[in-house]
Amino acid sequence: MSEAIVPSHPGPSHPGADPIGARRTFAIIAHPDAGKTTLTEKLLLFGGAIHLAGAVKARGESRRARSDWLKIEQQRGISVSTSVMNFEYGAWTFNLLDTPGHEDFSEDTYRTLTAVDSAVMVLDAAKGIETQTRKLFEVCRLRDVPIATFVNKIDRESRDPFELLDEVASTLALECVPANWPVGMGHDFRGCYDMFGKRLLLVGKENKNLEPEVIILEAGLDDPRAAEMIPAAQLDKLREDIELIQGACPEFDIESYRQGHMTPVYFGSALKNFGVDELLKGLGKFAPPPRPQPADKRMILPTDKTVSGFVFKVQANMDKNHRDRVAFFRLCSGHFKRGMKLRQVRSGKPITVSNPTLFFARDRSLADEAWPGDIIGIPNHGTLRVGDTLTENEDLRFTGIPNFAPEILRRVRLSDPMKAKHLQRALEDLAEEGVTQVFRPRLGSDWIVGLVGPLQLDVLSARLADEYNLEVGFEQAPYDTARWISAENPKDVDEFLNQNRATIADDRDGAPVFMARNAWELSYTEKKWDKIRFHATRERS
Repeated sequence: MSEAIVPSHPGPSHPGADPIGARRTFAIIAHPDAGKTTLTEKLLLFGGAIHLAGAVKARGESRRARSDWLKIEQQRGISVSTSVMNFEYGAWTFNLLDTPGHEDFSEDTYRTLTAVDSAVMVLDAAKGIETQTRKLFEVCRLRDVPIATFVNKIDRESRDPFELLDEVASTLALECVPANWPVGMGHDFRGCYDMFGKRLLLVGKENKNLEPEVIILEAGLDDPRAAEMIPAAQLDKLREDIELIQGACPEFDIESYRQGHMTPVYFGSALKNFGVDELLKGLGKFAPPPRPQPADKRMILPTDKTVSGFVFKVQANMDKNHRDRVAFFRLCSGHFKRGMKLRQVRSGKPITVSNPTLFFARDRSLADEAWPGDIIGIPNHGTLRVGDTLTENEDLRFTGIPNFAPEILRRVRLSDPMKAKHLQRALEDLAEEGVTQVFRPRLGSDWIVGLVGPLQLDVLSARLADEYNLEVGFEQAPYDTARWISAENPKDVDEFLNQNRATIADDRDGAPVFMARNAWELSYTEKKWDKIRFHATRERS
């Protein structure tokens, strides 16, 4: 997929509209194989951003999923990197963040969720809530992120929709309000009834792309064609279901949804285009515009006049021929204009943002302006890191973007020792992204990488080979876990470091890390050195 740079982004398509109120920045979260990437593609298709959606398992280069642009993503049909896609639909400007579905990339997903104002939770209609879905939901709950639910694959054999609603309500403690309701399931699927719009959306003939035409009956159940297109038994059951929903389910309350207590539930099939348009319109109507963001000194309001925001992701080598680095910057306040000078709070140095970009997966367009809620890319050469705050002039730092202690530690072995310096640069590049953490023991010359899950090793190896022409192997490290250390008195830290040199490493920022051989050694060391604090997370500065 080639990179496309066009002169500039035209800005909001509706002059006079509130540009902040029109922004909707959301992520899609799901367990692997729930259909998240396919739904992402179809949202872009309905939004007019693409003309041909690429199903994950389709054949041919032209059918590659646009949001999965890394080579390993295209080979395996999974998302392992956060993609950002900016597009307009109706009166709204959407910033869609497609997060990794695999649990081994939960840290990247966590950081992504710090940059959104709402989320869409995708469930497989046959499986309901799965392990990773629950984990990602808990992250959303910690941040009070409102959630809309999309029950996918209802054109296949599925569980009873009332059973699915009960599971969401009991497992996640959310009030569920059906936004639409399926007319049959699996082989008997006939379409959906729009609960909010009182319309029927029924399955018509398939087009050349094997996607069925959607026939809309605006009069809903009162349309005489309903009885012609839906078997009598199904139509009677639909009427009974709607009556039961109206009696048992609460009315939709937009404030309860925006506070994270209620979820509108959309039933549909991303593959067959059912429920997708209704979901997109629902996000526009009900999802919150840019929300206040927490900082160390105060809450930053989107209506604040001065520009501020934070970097939640860095992507290296989107164009591997140019070794580029792009920082994903969430704008939190102010009206950003191309060419502005912003202050990097960590270093105190000014940065001129000359070529800010809006994303469409790997493709980009120059952004002449941006508003709170927008995600812009800032090309740089290693200056910006995850967690960096940029402001127009204020000395503040956005909070809540941590490093997590790795669960897997491995030594890196090069097939060609002459490329040691090249390896160092490559590991530092990828560590900037959050793909891995890199530790350099104070004794010895080995590099140690820290990861959350084993799939990250495959991704790291593949990207080192593809983007840096480095063939590497991984060996078991003599350590089992890592902890950042601190103390109220700096002298206590110095003493600890001097007496434990063999188990001390530095992370990429130069912060000291204690490398424990096993859980017992970590527990013993914590008790022995009671003045030292051992941290499983480290706030990015």
